[in-house]
Amino acid sequence: MKVRYLMTAVLVVGVLVLLPDASAQNHLTPFQKRLLSGFVSHELDEQQARSQTATNPLSFFSVRSSDPLAYFPAGGDECKETIGRNVKVNQNCLNLTDPDLQGRGQANNETSIAQDPKHPDHLVASDNDYRRGDGGCAAAYSFDGGDHWRDSIVPVGFTRGGPFGGVAREYWDASGDTSVAWDTRGNAYLACQAFQRGVLFPGTTNNPDQSSAVYVFRSTLNNGASWNFPARPVAELNDVAGTGCCLEDKPLMTVDNHAGSPFQDRIYVTWTEFLGDGSAYIWESHSDDYGETFSSRVLVSGNNTTLCTITFGAGTTQGNCNANQFSDPFTGSDGALYVAFNNFNNAVTGSDNRNQILLAKSTDGGVSFSLPVKVGDYYDLPDCSTYQGGQDAGRACVPEKGSSMNSVFRATNYASGAVNPKDPRVVAVTFGSYINVHSNESNGCVPAGFAASGNNTFTGVKTAGACNNDILLSVSTNGGSSFTGTSTDPRMLVSVNPVKDVSDQWWQWAAFTGSGALAVSYYDRKYGNDETTGSNDVSMSSSFDGIHFKTVRATSSSMPSPTQFPDAQGNSLFFGDYTGLSAVDKIHPIWMDTRNQELFLCPGTGAPGVPPAVCTASEPNGLKANDQDIFTTTLELADGG
Repeated sequence: MKVRYLMTAVLVVGVLVLLPDASAQNHLTPFQKRLLSGFVSHELDEQQARSQTATNPLSFFSVRSSDPLAYFPAGGDECKETIGRNVKVNQNCLNLTDPDLQGRGQANNETSIAQDPKHPDHLVASDNDYRRGDGGCAAAYSFDGGDHWRDSIVPVGFTRGGPFGGVAREYWDASGDTSVAWDTRGNAYLACQAFQRGVLFPGTTNNPDQSSAVYVFRSTLNNGASWNFPARPVAELNDVAGTGCCLEDKPLMTVDNHAGSPFQDRIYVTWTEFLGDGSAYIWESHSDDYGETFSSRVLVSGNNTTLCTITFGAGTTQGNCNANQFSDPFTGSDGALYVAFNNFNNAVTGSDNRNQILLAKSTDGGVSFSLPVKVGDYYDLPDCSTYQGGQDAGRACVPEKGSSMNSVFRATNYASGAVNPKDPRVVAVTFGSYINVHSNESNGCVPAGFAASGNNTFTGVKTAGACNNDILLSVSTNGGSSFTGTSTDPRMLVSVNPVKDVSDQWWQWAAFTGSGALAVSYYDRKYGNDETTGSNDVSMSSSFDGIHFKTVRATSSSMPSPTQFPDAQGNSLFFGDYTGLSAVDKIHPIWMDTRNQELFLCPGTGAPGVPPAVCTASEPNGLKANDQDIFTTTLELADGG
């Protein structure tokens, strides 16, 4: 048995030495950094790139001058509310951001959406919003089935009390990783991660605080138009002193909104905790009083010595399954709580580089969990710097085919699950895999071990008709005791994309409709020339039997490769980490969209006697600079199944 390169490296490192003036992320092991949520990891990568400016002429901001290559007068304010049948969710117009800070003052990403089960035309959505100059948890709401949206402010600027050195308030630098859900009584909820940067590099802040926390907000009977203040804590970690010991990361929330469930209206939040001993465990907390208070945390990831054979660092106090991320909680009508998550404690042989999706179940309302079972194996996306170059070392991406190298934004495969409302024994979990039924290993797409960063490598990544990422489905018919993927190679699992092409699909979300159809939305490159240019679309697939899927295109036109948070070539390093979907009756996918152009102050204007004017701009790669907006659409089941 050969252990992954990075596993060996972490075992050698052991317990980290913590320096008082460094960031929490810098004290994570290389593997923990790989597992960080995109929002937090992007912040770290950007700061590292800035700190290299003096010595590296191609570092992140040293070549991102205040003057892009070419400007073009803009005829409008790029505040379009619809593009074809697609509807813009975030209702802000663009801040005219300086070119070296593209994205920092206007991006929206990492989406979630939910419908009121009693009034499905009432929708609430959330995302990371950069309007204030940094990431923050934001929300929007609709009363008419998603045809029109309004923004609402989530008051996450400070929280009250807590363990933060006995002070009355903790002021948060940044927040994100949002999710939304409804109870059965018309209340909407929003979960949000908050953290302090600490002294990431000289000149950013004089505040050493590196605390992190998970909070929940409630919108009481007004559909997400306003939220309670201050937030209610789920988990709070005190690192006011800036030791860099730990990080609470990647929360996700669900509410048991099944009428008649023994745990009706119970709120569940799961998240990952990174510790200095090299571990990354999944935890859960729940609320029975509509989000006013939350229980003590409960371990989810647990211990399974058959599945988790390799441990990371020195931290096994909570079990051998100690390298996890991207937890997804969801409930059945019988009150069962399921949590699916990525796990990296498996050993591999030869050049194989698969990992595993695990699932733990609670039948007592989140008070305790079963030992995790395997949902399926999967192959993560390829190492970006190996195939696309660029400066985002240590992260994976979705390389396009051919010579173009625009697609360098960070991406990963994760699990999204749901329970059939017609039969609570039927549990469906979707996840991405770079090796699958459609990847063409006879044309050169073969696992090739790991890059020095620990990310996966493959042959055939840039070869047309070879590798691709697919969304796979693993199903349990016995309430999560076993799955079709438990003993089935991912090459043999059902793909939700019925088209036998070798294009990439990623960042899926899954939900059952009330009629028992499984709906799955995802980014998709099977349209036009997406696969060779790095442009993107969104599709939705649906099925009543979990075998035969029908697919409809959700985007009314292709989205150009993103450019906000750019590298030296103008390609986006950060597009988000996930998308959302709701499917109570009609189906509402929600995604990050780049079809609106970014706007800048025209050079030479805004000077004495020269009124300000608005321009678009061309990036060094020739792409028009574009915004990151949030879009959705409404699909009938007949459209896709």
